[in-house]
Amino acid sequence: MIGTEAATPSRSALPGRRARAVAALAILLAGVCGGLIGYALVDVSCTGDCGWQLGVGTLVGAVASASGVAVVASLTLRASHEWRSGRRAASGATRRPVRRRAR
Repeated sequence: MIGTEAATPSRSALPGRRARAVAALAILLAGVCGGLIGYALVDVSCTGDCGWQLGVGTLVGAVASASGVAVVASLTLRASHEWRSGRRAASGATRRPVRRRAR
């Protein structure tokens, strides 16, 4: 039957919407903070006309910090998913009976 697949909900490997939203906000916030730090670092160390240096410092700081937080957020989301699925398996919710071979 064609309609039976839609009737049974399938479990998704994706984390929840709230967890993904928090991770995205953390990455965005880290990018903004890294950009501010990069701008401030170039502003303190450069004298005279430093227009393009400020831009490069801001960009490098933002990309570096957002990339680092993205890696940590990705690993955290994966670990929390594995932890929850491990708890579910330990409680017996997804356990299958063990078949023993006849001797």
